[in-house]
Amino acid sequence: MEIDHTRAAYFFDGMTDGFLPEATMKAIRSFLETENLYLSATREIATKLENLNDEFTYGKDRNPIHQIKTRVKTPKSILDKLARRGLELSVRSARENLTDIAGVRVICSYIDDIYLIADLLTSQDDIEVIRISDYIKNPKPNGYRSLHLIVEVPVFLSTGPEPVKVEIQIRTIAMDFWASLEHELSYKFPDEKIEAVTKELKDCADVIASTDIRMQNLYNITINPAS
Repeated sequence: MEIDHTRAAYFFDGMTDGFLPEATMKAIRSFLETENLYLSATREIATKLENLNDEFTYGKDRNPIHQIKTRVKTPKSILDKLARRGLELSVRSARENLTDIAGVRVICSYIDDIYLIADLLTSQDDIEVIRISDYIKNPKPNGYRSLHLIVEVPVFLSTGPEPVKVEIQIRTIAMDFWASLEHELSYKFPDEKIEAVTKELKDCADVIASTDIRMQNLYNITINPAS
């Protein structure tokens, strides 16, 4: 669940003069400012993606992007991750050590569109690529597939541009379907069934991957024969 920045700021507005310790108020304000910064970064990336998709809509009569989702980690999620890593619990530590505070998920219809969108986005002058992890060509042991990019994008503030890291996950509709259900089911595994369920999920992931390849081949044959 994402924090409603406006409502949160309204709730804490005026809570000084002893209502809460000054150090606590300072930490709250710092997290709210940081959340706004990362929200702005997701909007920057989402706008770039929407512009690319619109260009294809009007120029090539198709949409390589099926859906764009954005999110920013909650303060609790950020602090939990820092604690698990044994890192300092602060906004500064989070910005220095975490690359997935801001996240953008891009859902495409076809595998080739994943790489097309990734190439078009990362070729833009103000996008700096920090890391690329290709879990499509090299799936995780549980069957998870997706293309992960860690990029840095400038957010333009009154004080000047502020570079912000964003994690971008690009996957097909089928990959997203599997990942969403796997995430939901992973919290409900009875201990005695973990091995069997894990194997079944891996088998499902392999079937979905095979279907993705078949659909890409069908697209190439029927719609894009030049491929």
